[in-house]
Amino acid sequence: MEPVRQPGSAALPQTPDLPAPQRRLRPLCAPGYTGRKRGEVVRSRTTILQAHTHQWLGSFGGPGNGKSREELRRAVTQIQQYLVAHQLPTERVLLRLDGQYGTGVTLSDVAGLPFVMRGKNYQVLSQAEIQFRLSLPPDQQFSRPESGLVRSLYDSPNVAVGPDGQRCRVVVATHPAGTRRHRVGVERDGIVYELFLTMLPQEAFTAADVVALYLHRGAFENALSDEDIEQEPDRWCSHAVWGQECWQIIAQWIWNLRVEMGHHLLPEPVRTTSIAPAYLAEQAPALDLASPAQGYGPAEVAMAWKAGRFSGRDFAFQPDGSLCCPAGQKLSAHERRREADGSLRVVYAASIRSCRPCPLREQCQWLGKATAKPRQVSVLLHPLNVGSAPVLWRDWGRRRHRRACMHLLRQQQVLVRTEREASACSPPVFLSRAQRAHSRLDWPERLARNAHGSTAKRVTVKLFGVPESIALLLGLAIA
Repeated sequence: MEPVRQPGSAALPQTPDLPAPQRRLRPLCAPGYTGRKRGEVVRSRTTILQAHTHQWLGSFGGPGNGKSREELRRAVTQIQQYLVAHQLPTERVLLRLDGQYGTGVTLSDVAGLPFVMRGKNYQVLSQAEIQFRLSLPPDQQFSRPESGLVRSLYDSPNVAVGPDGQRCRVVVATHPAGTRRHRVGVERDGIVYELFLTMLPQEAFTAADVVALYLHRGAFENALSDEDIEQEPDRWCSHAVWGQECWQIIAQWIWNLRVEMGHHLLPEPVRTTSIAPAYLAEQAPALDLASPAQGYGPAEVAMAWKAGRFSGRDFAFQPDGSLCCPAGQKLSAHERRREADGSLRVVYAASIRSCRPCPLREQCQWLGKATAKPRQVSVLLHPLNVGSAPVLWRDWGRRRHRRACMHLLRQQQVLVRTEREASACSPPVFLSRAQRAHSRLDWPERLARNAHGSTAKRVTVKLFGVPESIALLLGLAIA
């Protein structure tokens, strides 16, 4: 979503001799929220960008903050038509949605397409399974050299995020709060929490892959910035809704045409970038590492070890990172150790003072009342079994081809020739007082003024400096 401001906010004069004031941009704009202040008169639009070719696929605008869910459904329909036209399977699609859509209700609008988006409903952090996962070691550490910020990633594969029970994978990224106010996320006890929602499987995309796809490879904020500089799609060109929409479509069409012509000028193969290495099974993690390179799978507890006795699954995870036994007593983590296969074992134990008088002791401990030790429960975090192939990203340059076409247009020479007619004395034209006062012409007068004369000669336009490949693409005659 990209907000557009309405120019001019001065009050209109209201006197008895003037008609009721009405702003010309009222059908286009409405009070909205752009992130700075509420009530600002704006117009928003939803855009679709093909991340690999950097071509626009659609634009949908609305007054104020727009109707985000309705526009998202229209965008999904447009993407599905694109898949049918190019005979692409759904498995090859990945939607990167802006934080505007970062709630669970959006899951029903994407029509089952894979997605990755930033979450904005931070109430998800209060869920017991998320809090329990945050109490365990992080799956991965994520950083980029250009920022220097190191994020700790916690992966939860199946979390309820919607009001109707919609579930998806949630990746929580944390980093210490700095001196400057953070722009994204929520701060709690000196830690900044960020949410990323996705339906990508853990076996193919690790938590670091999900964050990298959203923040880096899948980001399109730079394309929006280039569009504002080169095309100026947010310029007011009409006081009607469809006129403004037409201007934005034309701006995107010119952008796509420049990209297409740039590929004819500089024919280059698609470049391939490895955004995640391959994790081989024989690359076992060292015993002193905090976590494996590919992260952990879901936490697992032991099954029932004796008929009629409580198993580890009868001990519920608590938001504070502890376990709660069937009798309501607390089990705290007191040991973490690395297993030979790289798994991390977290041992939880209750207090012996809580276990001795417990009426459920016979169902809980091996020797019943004769046991001298408190009940312990082990939680295992196994390394993820990630595919052995690397994650590859294929695309073309974002600016190279488009700006090559723009540079070519600046170097062209245009020669316009028309045949001259024999000069003849035309009768004098008498102007009325209204015409002399430069009043507006009515529609018949405008059509008569702009009509193409039957005796008009043919106009020849010659372009110099156009490569032959571009001329053939446009269907121009080559001299």
